[in-house]
Amino acid sequence: MSSTGPGLKAHPVAHASIIAALGLALVTAPGPGAAQQTAQERPPEAPSAVVMMYHRFGESAWPSTNIRIDQFEAHLEELATGKYAVRPVADIVDALKAGRPLPDRTIGLSIDDAFLSVYRQAWPRLRKAGLPFTLFVATGAVDRRGKDYMNWDQIREMARAGVTIGTHSVSHAHLPMLSAAAIEEELAKSNKRFEKELGFKPRLFAYPYGEASRAVMAAARAAGYLAAFSQYSGVAHGKSNFFYLPRFALNERYGALARFRLAANALPLHATDITPRDPAISANPPAFGFTIGKGIRGLRSLACYSSAHGKLAIQRLGQRRIEVRPPSALKPGRSRINCTLPAGAARWRWLGYQFFVIKK
Repeated sequence: MSSTGPGLKAHPVAHASIIAALGLALVTAPGPGAAQQTAQERPPEAPSAVVMMYHRFGESAWPSTNIRIDQFEAHLEELATGKYAVRPVADIVDALKAGRPLPDRTIGLSIDDAFLSVYRQAWPRLRKAGLPFTLFVATGAVDRRGKDYMNWDQIREMARAGVTIGTHSVSHAHLPMLSAAAIEEELAKSNKRFEKELGFKPRLFAYPYGEASRAVMAAARAAGYLAAFSQYSGVAHGKSNFFYLPRFALNERYGALARFRLAANALPLHATDITPRDPAISANPPAFGFTIGKGIRGLRSLACYSSAHGKLAIQRLGQRRIEVRPPSALKPGRSRINCTLPAGAARWRWLGYQFFVIKK
């Protein structure tokens, strides 16, 4: 089972509201010039897309991975307003890789783990709304026939109806903790199960818990996947690392309509030369750094936050190189850093990153 965690006001709004939406405790105010960058001042946006992530639907016993039905229906009503273009996730990735245009506010919908409530609650509503989505399946849980999970007949039914099926490994393990051989075996075994049960190998992969390392990414690439997804907030674009793509996690605590709108209207904070290159860190605390693209303005209003430490001091190297370092070591497991920048017209730019610290 994956872990998610990460009402807001319209622009201008304090970065504190953004961080509250991510589940990070912090009180701060926007930096100088936060309202300067209007939609008219922005250069034309390159294609980008937001991918949302769900798990369970209407299962109140699991609030950290569950979305209430009233929350989910509010999300679907928002998507039906005409502001958004919901596209299959694989089509989004194909377009971004090829540099093809996408509509503004393109949205992809993804669901992890193949819980039975997807079949009983989510799919009927998504089908009625005519919205495509991707289901990431951990094959081991389905094979064990757990009472909370879908079975292969139900997954086949969804696949035949046009639902995109992605892989979520076999055992839903913490992949960065496995040997190279064990990682390869996870991917190979899951692919064999899909080929036997569905007749094809999935094109998309979602890392269990969103956890990855350079070795895990390399294995996913070698296995022939089109792309792989993590679980940190952010916006996918043409220069993204397609084997460490972001998704906005939605659950009971972080499933309010205002947060959904905030994520759905997000823009990318285009960044290159992101360090450390390996999210499974050896140096702790990590020195997180990135270079912001020349088309991004209003950098005085940039703010960065750690899920463990709150607001972080920013070190600026030249005009566009940013480095931030948490004040103390991250705890074993997952941690996230998120950086946000107001983009005018009630929209924000996002750059997130998820780290994984292996317990020694």
